[in-house]
Amino acid sequence: MAEPNILLTRIDNRLIHGQIATQWNATLGANLIIVANNDVATNTMRQNLMRMAAPKGVETKFLSLDKTVEFTAKAGEKDQIFIVAETPQDVAALVKGGVPIKKVNIGNMHMAEGKHQVATAVAVDDADVAAFKELQDAGVELEIQRVPSTPVEDLGKLFA
Repeated sequence: MAEPNILLTRIDNRLIHGQIATQWNATLGANLIIVANNDVATNTMRQNLMRMAAPKGVETKFLSLDKTVEFTAKAGEKDQIFIVAETPQDVAALVKGGVPIKKVNIGNMHMAEGKHQVATAVAVDDADVAAFKELQDAGVELEIQRVPSTPVEDLGKLFA
């Protein structure tokens, strides 16, 4: 069985929104966006809002983390997959489940209580940092980049 064609995995706590549709997907050329999120998988209101923002002509699936693992294991060669997850913990769970994620783009992780700002649009807490270390230890390449047209930010800031 061939490995799924995962073009990119992005952490963005807004999941699908305008930047994903217009900039990221235009750059990647995915024909399938998977929102890998346990809450969204069962929340039709959130799904409907994201469907409105999703790029035209691109299939969008809202799957739990377990279903994402199952789906990617069976994905066909024609599937050009862009995975969007809410947290680094979700991505770590996908990797642990066997999803062959090679690169993670860290987009928006909003400021919240207990988090500290480490990049333009990235705030982390200890659990986030631990999940990023776990991903690195698994051989996953990490990059902080808001949109494709902005420079990649210094990854060292994540672990400072």
